[in-house]
Amino acid sequence: MNSRDNDRQRQFSRRAALLAGGQFSLLTALVGRMYYLQVVESERYHMLAEENRINMRLLPPSRGRVIDRFGVPIAINQQNYRVLLKAENAPDVSAVLDRLSMIIPISADEKARVLKEIRRRKKFVPVTVREFLDWEDVAQLEVNTPDLPGIDIDVGERRFYPNGAAGAHILGYVGSPRPQDLSGDPLLELPGFKVGRSGVERAFDLPLRGRAGASQLEVNSVGRVIRELDRQDGDPGQDVVLNIDMTLQQEAMKRLGDEAGSVVVMDVETGGVIVQASTPSFDPNAFTEGLSTAQWRAVADNERAPLRNKALAGEYAPGSTFKMIVALAALEAGLVTPETNYFCPGYLEVGDGKFHCWRRHGHGHVNLDRGIAESCDVYFYEVARRVGIDNIARMAGKFGLGTELGMDTPGERAGLIPTKAWKRAVIGQPWVLGETLVAGIGQGFITTTPMQLATMTARMVNGGKIVQPHLARDVVLRDKLAARVPAETETIDVDPRHLKSVTDAMALVTAAPAGTAHAARIMTPGMSMGGKTGTAQVRRITQRERDGGVIKNKDLPWRYRDHALFVGYGPVEAPRYAIAVVVEHGGGGSAVAAPIARDVMTQTLKRDPARLAPGANVAGLRAPGSQGG
Repeated sequence: MNSRDNDRQRQFSRRAALLAGGQFSLLTALVGRMYYLQVVESERYHMLAEENRINMRLLPPSRGRVIDRFGVPIAINQQNYRVLLKAENAPDVSAVLDRLSMIIPISADEKARVLKEIRRRKKFVPVTVREFLDWEDVAQLEVNTPDLPGIDIDVGERRFYPNGAAGAHILGYVGSPRPQDLSGDPLLELPGFKVGRSGVERAFDLPLRGRAGASQLEVNSVGRVIRELDRQDGDPGQDVVLNIDMTLQQEAMKRLGDEAGSVVVMDVETGGVIVQASTPSFDPNAFTEGLSTAQWRAVADNERAPLRNKALAGEYAPGSTFKMIVALAALEAGLVTPETNYFCPGYLEVGDGKFHCWRRHGHGHVNLDRGIAESCDVYFYEVARRVGIDNIARMAGKFGLGTELGMDTPGERAGLIPTKAWKRAVIGQPWVLGETLVAGIGQGFITTTPMQLATMTARMVNGGKIVQPHLARDVVLRDKLAARVPAETETIDVDPRHLKSVTDAMALVTAAPAGTAHAARIMTPGMSMGGKTGTAQVRRITQRERDGGVIKNKDLPWRYRDHALFVGYGPVEAPRYAIAVVVEHGGGGSAVAAPIARDVMTQTLKRDPARLAPGANVAGLRAPGSQGG
């Protein structure tokens, strides 16, 4: 062997050694990696494998009910029958949909939506074709199931409101979560899950939702469910009990009829709202199921605003129902007494202005009793001129006007009680005396809501207790509600004698023959109602129109007619309930609003739990015994 062969042999040996070393290194790395994966990380990868095999799904809880004060459910859950289509069981999806449309109506848009969802999803995932089916449709589908491959009937839950439009503005409705509703709660991501969108449903959405359950499912590599391994049911939502009496609510809605307006009835001792009616209304069940574009436009474009909760968000000039505030401001300031007289010739001249009374030829000499009972405008022009707008505004604030009351449901408006500083800041002009005069009869810049007027009345007749209105009783959000209801001893800083003078005058509105609501007094033995009528102009009446004679509201276009108002309380001897009625463009308060208040108050007193209780003694109640205001 020569030197060249020796060199070749040594070179081969080195290469073989390097190759063997490399193989050994790779084998060592492979064994080390296998040891790491199978021993060190075995538990982790076992868990990942299990997670790939086991799928956890949330189970939506049943939504809590809403119940009225007598235990009657007014928002419940019903079975929701749905038609599902599973594409893997339907050889021709389009043909199946065509056959299905011969049993239940399916529009072209619905068919296009179903086909689009089927293309996006895996074939074994069911797609909802229609929901909210009635039992007759379900029966027909069950009979025709053999001819509808891939079609299944599923049963879920839907929200249902038995009283329909009567409770719509109180309860609100539910709908799919909007982007701003998403808070990280996985429940909100579930298909078909509903949240409160307005009213009680929105205000108490969290306790009504309940707590979700969970289902542990075994799935294969493509996600098909093989079997259910475990199931834990969640907790249903909590029931919400309201102060509302749904029977009275329906009575108030019926009494308002086709008018646009509102009725509020409140317990004067607790602030519990027993009636909160707003007309026209809408069917919340239609909103839950989904409105077509045409249906939505019909509701949204209605000039009588059926979507607006007029009890909370309707802002109106209070008219003569504001006169008690003006009287209290003057009494507290020591500027008048109940016996102070002013002469009413039918108008008051101030500078170049002439301010008219509703009674064209005047009331003659008028004191506080006659001023409120007969709603003399000139009397209150004189009182307002002496007391001033800022004193009037301070008194109005004490009784809940011009500010949000802190209702436990959304949508409340504050109204407006003007001051000199407000006008300077907002309008940039100084306050003038004529504006004080028109404020004295509840006109001008002043606006209030029916809920505020009922609260004002309640605080007047309960001795000045600062009750705050609320719909829910102490079953849900107990701490929150307790914090909103002032202590029983908290009262308005007003002389009780002045409150009595005003409420005694309010009793004469119905009891005195000349009272503006005498014709609307309660005639039922053992029942009585005091109050105050109001008529609020929505346009200025020119001198030419006055000279031409009285213009009847019915001869004007609807939107130019006066608002009709009435605030009241009953029974007179021991006030328990306050009421406020507003009829938009209804005409005179005495002719339109007062009779509605009488009828609703009569039913309220009949349904008083104390009267309904066995052995309740109501023998001590007695009944007391024109146009204007």
